[in-house]
Amino acid sequence: MLKQKKAIVDAQEGITRDRLYGETEWVGHHLTFVDTGGYIPEDLDIFNKAVREQAQAAVSEADLILLMVDGREDPTASDKTLAQFVRESGKKAILVVNKCDNLETDVQVHGFHELAIEPIHPVSALTGRLSGDLLDLILKELNLSSIKPVEEKEAGMRLSIVGMPNVGKSSLTNALLQKEQSIVTPIAGTTRDSIDAYLKYYGQTITLVDTAGLRKRSKVSDNIEFYSNVRTQRAILNSDVTLVLIDAEKGFSKQDKAIVDDVIKKGKGLVFIVNKWDLVDKENHTMKEFTDKIAYQFKALSHYPILFISAKTKQRVSKVLGLAQAVYETRGKTISTSKLNDFLQKLLRQQSPPATRGKVINLKYMTQVNAAPHLFVIFTNYPKLVPQSYRRFIENQLRETFDLMGVPIRISFRRK
Repeated sequence: MLKQKKAIVDAQEGITRDRLYGETEWVGHHLTFVDTGGYIPEDLDIFNKAVREQAQAAVSEADLILLMVDGREDPTASDKTLAQFVRESGKKAILVVNKCDNLETDVQVHGFHELAIEPIHPVSALTGRLSGDLLDLILKELNLSSIKPVEEKEAGMRLSIVGMPNVGKSSLTNALLQKEQSIVTPIAGTTRDSIDAYLKYYGQTITLVDTAGLRKRSKVSDNIEFYSNVRTQRAILNSDVTLVLIDAEKGFSKQDKAIVDDVIKKGKGLVFIVNKWDLVDKENHTMKEFTDKIAYQFKALSHYPILFISAKTKQRVSKVLGLAQAVYETRGKTISTSKLNDFLQKLLRQQSPPATRGKVINLKYMTQVNAAPHLFVIFTNYPKLVPQSYRRFIENQLRETFDLMGVPIRISFRRK
């Protein structure tokens, strides 16, 4: 339906857990699909119970329900229970009989009339067979026969939430949305897909992306986790700002450093968030000591905002979006060439680059060639001889002068 690989697909049962949202357009109409996990009635397993709640939430917010059944099997007891649940919801519904891969298999639909849901429509999700007819039927059931122009969705910040497994990404997502959007359990690896949600912040549209936990590649044990990691990496790549979460009790690890490094290399805005702060025994200078320790372990993080929160108790959660929005606006900032050259001259008066290999380095001209991420070009007579320490000095002065907190900076030296 969406013409993209939105949901992870595998022969193993129980892959989908959270509600997955996707959008498509069909003959001028904008449709939002919500994919839910497999509904197993009355199962007490922690995941199946949570999946049922997610499916029930999806039904309550839907205008039309597609009840999908396996056309190669006779109606099961679970199909009958679920059909009753759909009927009792009072919502319009279509019974979709899947795995009807050719004309001969379309007769399989007749075995499902006992579920008492009309209309019934055959389809092959694998090949896309009859999916266009199903979309036409959806519009008919929703009384959307007359074509209306699709309203353009307002573009805004894409904000991804990443971190190691079980650091509280889904809990923070739910706290920001003020509803149970993502399944939360104490078990690491609960979230598998990257889940988009939309919210308004002072009139601005924000797309919030909850992602699966990132572990070292050497510890990724199966296909599902591998694809979850791929989706998370893609979510970072497609975002404007990334919230990197760590567990306050576990502290800042090598894997956390690798995640931060990856976000910075991809040129994304970054807000570093220490979650579960309510579980830490505090003294007067605990927060400062924690911040200093992180900065000592990873010097680059001193250029990015750090926020201490508790997604569980909502402590400082209200500050997250404001901080992310500020970084987003900074990421799009452009600085005029005249201001940059005034900055460069002031810098040279303060401290000129040291001579290297007997060569005097002259920095002649500076300009910004890109924003999001920021790329500055400085023209000089010996671009390869500018010491690394002086490059860091320029970056630090740039950040301080133009308030570039929370965004990666790249400086390229070119010959002139």
